[in-house]
Amino acid sequence: MTIKEVKELLSSNDVTEAQLAELEKDPRVGVQKLIVSYRKKQAKLLAKKEAFLERFSYEKQFWQKGELVAGVDEVGRGPLAGPVVTAAVIIDHNFDLLEVNDSKKLSPEKRLQLYPKILSEAVSVGIGVKSAAVIDQINIYEADRQAMAQAVKALDVKPDALLVDAMNVPIDIPQIELIKGDAKSNSIAAASIVAKVFRDKLMDDYDKIYPQYGFPRNAGYGTKEHVEALKKYGPTPIHRKTFAPVSDFFKKKLTFKNRELSSLIIPNFYKYFIWI
Repeated sequence: MTIKEVKELLSSNDVTEAQLAELEKDPRVGVQKLIVSYRKKQAKLLAKKEAFLERFSYEKQFWQKGELVAGVDEVGRGPLAGPVVTAAVIIDHNFDLLEVNDSKKLSPEKRLQLYPKILSEAVSVGIGVKSAAVIDQINIYEADRQAMAQAVKALDVKPDALLVDAMNVPIDIPQIELIKGDAKSNSIAAASIVAKVFRDKLMDDYDKIYPQYGFPRNAGYGTKEHVEALKKYGPTPIHRKTFAPVSDFFKKKLTFKNRELSSLIIPNFYKYFIWI
């Protein structure tokens, strides 16, 4: 076999141990380098498979009882603009997307590749969205919880239990709260990817309405570019009024109004006091 043919064989992943044993006897340096590279890739793939299977440990507790369990996660708690988005994902033992992991560990390109595959392989997927206005009204923590409940209710089938990333969902379903759950459960990891891609697409669409803020690059987070645009153009209707430095714009307005109010009320009150 030529070195090119050896490379093609090793790349096909159809090579047998017997073929490898024969190739290891080949004295050519190029062949030996290819075998070393192949062994390293196989070891890395095996480690990935083992880690993937380990992240089914919580799901298996329910699958063994014939129950459905949904992973729930959110994205968008910290941005200055845009909604908080949550996803609930039910998967079963046939789910085999090895690269599914905490969305923060994946590149934008990899998340986009996995998104349609998750939608295809999952038993059911639900999305929850709470706007900046709701966040300002009830605070980000409560908005997050309500969005999670919304995502669970949007599932086509009702799960018997929930695996939630460090939150408690206000819904009457048994649930397990997992710190850094997207790194411990494939269901939560899948939900984190779905929520992230969905929200990023929303922010891309908002960019068409408000192009000054660089939403495709910052997703509403307080980057230097975003903060500078805020200073220049002010906040939009999708900015969170209760989040600094966005809140500074409204504090200034409130302070100005209070000054006007003071100039009218305090002197009159003072005059009234003197008369008494």
